[in-house]
Amino acid sequence: MKALILSCNTGQGHNAAGKALKEEFLRRGIECKMLDALRFARPKTSKRASGVYVKTATKFPEAFGAAYKVAGKISSDKRKSPIYYANTLYGRKLYTYIKKGGYDCVVMPHLFPAEAVTYIKKHYPLSAACFFVATDYTCIPFTEETGLDGYFIPSDELIMEYKERGIPEERLVPVGIPVSKRFRDRQDKKATRFGLGIGTDGPVVLIMTGSMGFGNISAMAAVIEAGLPEDGRVVILGGNNQKLKEKLRREFRGNRKILVLDFTTQVDLYMDICDVLVTKPGGLTSTEAAAKGIPMVHSAPIPGCETRNAAFFSGHGMSVLGQNEKEVGARVLELLKNQAAARNMTIAQKHYINGAAAVDICDYVEDYCKKKMSGR
Repeated sequence: MKALILSCNTGQGHNAAGKALKEEFLRRGIECKMLDALRFARPKTSKRASGVYVKTATKFPEAFGAAYKVAGKISSDKRKSPIYYANTLYGRKLYTYIKKGGYDCVVMPHLFPAEAVTYIKKHYPLSAACFFVATDYTCIPFTEETGLDGYFIPSDELIMEYKERGIPEERLVPVGIPVSKRFRDRQDKKATRFGLGIGTDGPVVLIMTGSMGFGNISAMAAVIEAGLPEDGRVVILGGNNQKLKEKLRREFRGNRKILVLDFTTQVDLYMDICDVLVTKPGGLTSTEAAAKGIPMVHSAPIPGCETRNAAFFSGHGMSVLGQNEKEVGARVLELLKNQAAARNMTIAQKHYINGAAAVDICDYVEDYCKKKMSGR
């Protein structure tokens, strides 16, 4: 069996989900490759799409939210959108690649390749089984334009939403969002702090700004720092936003309580050392944190699917939401003081979040492909 995972670089959550699935496929000895679907489009398309997404989401969140709202209103299973037609342009090249590669299944944690593969299935004799993997706790606009063999969604509570948008219920598999095995395991807190060079027995608050470095982090960090004891620490993961990191380092120069770190591939370890996590409500990061069992405060969401993510998590007691920097800081300090509330939050996370979703998805795909190959 050969598996192809197709993602895109508009936000790293999609890629993280894809990598979690690739990790699981490879663990099983299944040949697997993961690609950016937009590599089959015109040169620089991927870079431009990623740049527009990041700039709009971080610099003009209100415009991003308005665009998402409009997309939701025009999205329909009765007609195709410009998004669909844009992704048909590289359909032939993608089909040729899939066919020549002899792939048995194509798994897509992003809408763009799902649109392209839908076009391919309509116009070419594609034999591979094709699946969509949702990475947010809602049915994002234009999902209903796609016609795939299966849709892995985060929760059975979303089945009705997907059905109402036109996705056949028999194709919905409410299994969860896939995360790497690293987020299902917990490391010793004290030893991991020492290994990362954060030697304190005091409370540690981790602030994740996302791969884009989104939000007014300095005001948030100042509120939290002021309420911590001397041995407390605020660890800020600044992502790829160099300007943000430079600004924070200038503002907090000489403040030993606040550490501003560069982009890291060890997010799982930083989660292991913290007592409370602050993050914007991205579907993937929130799921990773919940799989770890970390008390979580969501900062104000980028309007759109993050709003739905925040509502899902806070509505199920898996996080609390702060609408502004001061409120986020207050929520963090409350959780540090109220151990019962923090414990109840992690219990809710364990109940509602399937940390082994990557395993379950690969089980389903592997079984589906075996049945298809045998003609059943």
